Amino acid sequence: MNSLDLPRRPEDTRVVVAMSGGVDSSVVAGLLKQEGYDVVGVTLQLYDHGAAVHRAGSCCAGQDIDDARRVSETLGIPHYVLDYEQRFREAVINPFAESYVAGETPIPCVACNQTVKFADLLSTARELGADALATGHYVRSAPNGAHRALYRPVDADRDQSYFLFATTQEQIDFLRFPLGGMSKPQVREAALAMGLSVADKQDSQDICFVPQGKYTDIIAKLKPAAATPGDIVHIDGRILGQHEGILRYTIGQRRGIGIASGEPLYVVHLDADNARVIVGPRTALETHKLYLRDVNWLGDGSITDIPESGIELYAKVRSTRPPRPAIVHQRSGTVWVELADGESGVAPGQACVLYSHDGDNARVYGGGFIERTERGAEAEEMLMRLTASPAMHRTA
Repeated sequence: MNSLDLPRRPEDTRVVVAMSGGVDSSVVAGLLKQEGYDVVGVTLQLYDHGAAVHRAGSCCAGQDIDDARRVSETLGIPHYVLDYEQRFREAVINPFAESYVAGETPIPCVACNQTVKFADLLSTARELGADALATGHYVRSAPNGAHRALYRPVDADRDQSYFLFATTQEQIDFLRFPLGGMSKPQVREAALAMGLSVADKQDSQDICFVPQGKYTDIIAKLKPAAATPGDIVHIDGRILGQHEGILRYTIGQRRGIGIASGEPLYVVHLDADNARVIVGPRTALETHKLYLRDVNWLGDGSITDIPESGIELYAKVRSTRPPRPAIVHQRSGTVWVELADGESGVAPGQACVLYSHDGDNARVYGGGFIERTERGAEAEEMLMRLTASPAMHRTA
């Protein structure tokens, strides 16, 4: 048994490393090379790199591919660049735009891991004769009976388990995450010790294919209908003003709504069918119940083993928040989560990820995408009435 829990000696074990051109995946390749593994670096070109050649905070394009190639040369490992642009566009970019048009708040990093990285690249790794695919994600995995289980990493500030909830059991068994027991400073120190040119490189941004973070530009180009003007409507039915497209708004937003009001107003709902932005007081954002779709269960047994009365777990609805107490229910294939403390500004399309507890060694039990939410009874009734028919009156 070697350090990756594989049966053969490192020198007899081939590991493909997904190299984005950043410091994390570069250190993974370096550590495994030092241990004597047969390391092969693979970098995916995921989108048109013309605008990103010199853009800080990008990945998988332009300068990043050159950085991955240079690191591979330093380490003395073979390196391949695979053109996955069309696949990335079909599996990640287009669904991202469609989700925004529908008034959701999508997470493209989850879709990328689901499809391009942990399905397509994993298949390529097998074709290259690899025994495992290693990545620079900050998450841990460990043997769990005949399989492996996912756990939060040691460095809670870098925890990426939220973006990996959709990883299947078969994929987890083949994947390895060597940085799960390291902190970011330790990773940078390792890069310096190895003499890697990316040791001080800036971390990549969350949405890698969006130049300067202006996702509205991407969506408006792919889905012009999302830029259709419409009404800004108070949850009580009053039309307060006009907007230039629902793509410019997110649930929970307060600043930049574009209307003057004597009270603090927040975006509480995006009515895509009627091109309306619905606003209201902060209390209208309070959410305690979430219904999930596309649930991926990584706990022992099956999701159908969960009783209708529910089981106590911890849930995370934002990548930057710690897991909080929740009760997970299941009935006839429908899964819903009750948040003990509630949450503000939860939007359809976001992920709800489930954990055993809130510590840094918590096990990841999977999760799902939020299909819909339930708020307080008053806000829920007003929203149902408002979305059932267009607003009827305008403020003076």
